Amino acid sequence: MTDTKTTELPGYEFLKYILENIVEDKEALSIDARKDDLGILLTVKVGENDMGKLIGKSGQTIKALRTLLRIVGGGDNRINLKVIEPGEA
Repeated sequence: MTDTKTTELPGYEFLKYILENIVEDKEALSIDARKDDLGILLTVKVGENDMGKLIGKSGQTIKALRTLLRIVGGGDNRINLKVIEPGEA
């Protein structure tokens, strides 16, 4: 694992900006970023009431976010997005 700050990883600030404007309960929003050999993993936790907004109808919102993160990462960085359900550790 490298010694990079979370906020310096590609996609972190972009995802944070988007999610802060989507969710209502900003205090329940948590984004964790880690870099390893497979790329960058962004793990998101939101409040129970905001889960539907994050996923979207038929999963369209989360699919769009993953597509945009793939573009932000470019060819050098593979960015994966994982959503933790409320109540899950």
